[in-house]
Amino acid sequence: MSKTHLYTATSMLLAAPAMAETEFAFYLGGQSAPHSVVSGTDPGNATDETPDFTAKWEGRSFEAPIYYGLRVTEWQTETFGWGVEFTHSKVYADTRTRVENGFDTLELTDGVNILTVNANRRWPDLIDGFTPYVNGGIGIGIPRVEVESAGGSTLGYQITGPAVRVTAGVNYAINDTWGVFGEYQNTISYHDMDLGNGGSLQTTLVTNALNVGVSYSY
Repeated sequence: MSKTHLYTATSMLLAAPAMAETEFAFYLGGQSAPHSVVSGTDPGNATDETPDFTAKWEGRSFEAPIYYGLRVTEWQTETFGWGVEFTHSKVYADTRTRVENGFDTLELTDGVNILTVNANRRWPDLIDGFTPYVNGGIGIGIPRVEVESAGGSTLGYQITGPAVRVTAGVNYAINDTWGVFGEYQNTISYHDMDLGNGGSLQTTLVTNALNVGVSYSY
């Protein structure tokens, strides 16, 4: 190997680690969920043991336990990275939904809990310190299922089905390590929930959220 080739190879090896960047992000926000169809079986339910109805959901993002999210991204290049993300969102069936369908409690409130593996794309410092970004991910829902009717009660965490996530936002760099960001995020998750009385409920939840947060990179 010539001295020129050796110098080039050495330079590339030394430069490679410098390209890696780990970014941590934490966010809060406002999250909502449109109506969804709930179906299944609830033995002993005083209204209908084979429920099939449209539920109206409330998010109550700023009531304890609050809505929040955590994201870790390993940037492989300046523009592309892989990561994992956890979001603690919530849904409460409104009073009319519960009363009309025989439920005292029908909610996923600690919480819907979406965990995904993400692919991330960004455009660094596109405009005066502002970096737009997008990500998409696939994963699972791990909700805390809270259901109570005349047929019995259910309370506990379950792995209920697949989930997908898409996000678009903008990060503003305060300095080389800290940034602040705002984003829109959408999740879709399917939930097949086991009930303590031997029944089960199924629904597909969609959440829409506007998030603000802080990021730290090194």
